[in-house]
Amino acid sequence: MAQRRRAVRVLEARCTVIHARAAALAGAVLVFAASEAGAQSCGADLVFPRVLESDRYIVAYRTLPSPVVAGEHFVVEFAVCPRDRRQLPASVRVDASMPEHRHGMNYRPVVTAKGDGRYRAEGLMFHMSGRWEMTFDLATADGTVRLAGPLHIE
Repeated sequence: MAQRRRAVRVLEARCTVIHARAAALAGAVLVFAASEAGAQSCGADLVFPRVLESDRYIVAYRTLPSPVVAGEHFVVEFAVCPRDRRQLPASVRVDASMPEHRHGMNYRPVVTAKGDGRYRAEGLMFHMSGRWEMTFDLATADGTVRLAGPLHIE
């Protein structure tokens, strides 16, 4: 009889450990799912958005026209989505450069806030084809957060 009680206690202890591990795993899955949902929902109203992510913000954007043509002005519509209930940035700057050529655009775009983390940048032009890097500088209370991603222009 004592052996049975001991065996039952051992099984109960193992079940407790298994339940604790399962709960921890379920919590991790929920955090990951929430993170993925945030990335997918940021800019969901944009058609074919490109998404850039940092640990503090997500930027989803599209260019008009798409694809961008070298030597022609284009517009960037984008959404900035804070992670972890952070505030929207105080200001946003959009720019682009060609890392291999070590130069940027010849034009300075004008960024207009549209509300609810939505923005429109006008007056951009890639004056030559090749690999460009779009940058979004988000001015926050903690400093500037830069998100960047490549664009290949034909």
